[in-house]
Amino acid sequence: MLQTIRQRGPGVLVPAAWTVVGAAHLEVVTAHSIWVAHLVMAAFLGFFVLTGWQEMTDRVLQGWGVIMVVGLGITLAGIAGFLLPAYEQWLWAVSLVGWMLLPAIGLTYTGALLGEKATPYIAGAALSLLGAMAYFMSVLAGDGEAGLYLSVAGIALVGIGHTIGIGAAILNH
Repeated sequence: MLQTIRQRGPGVLVPAAWTVVGAAHLEVVTAHSIWVAHLVMAAFLGFFVLTGWQEMTDRVLQGWGVIMVVGLGITLAGIAGFLLPAYEQWLWAVSLVGWMLLPAIGLTYTGALLGEKATPYIAGAALSLLGAMAYFMSVLAGDGEAGLYLSVAGIALVGIGHTIGIGAAILNH
């Protein structure tokens, strides 16, 4: 069962996480929901690293092991944002942008190693980067309607890109 959770769990957690982030931007969920999401994500990342590190023996899994360790740090920055209000905006930005870009790096790395099976990973990385750019444009657009639409579109693209990548990993495992 532990193996199944490690192999299939991210297929549920990744799209769920981005759905919650999008819902937070639309003010459908509260900041408390994001706090809980950060705690859950930190717990799952710790779980995946602690229980699966020794099984990460091929180059692809070793790369994702590094991604998870760095991602745990990024998640802890988000948690710190809730505990240090004077720095919350910066710490939350590190967490959000970090989680937009870090998996894109992992997907690109995976695609580079897999050759013929690279397409879903490269496509996922491209959508993730496109989403991150849309999100950055939303910051430039400001707090109005255009900014909101760009931020939610960016989050959706990132979520779709990451989901394509994790879905391919689950199917190819």
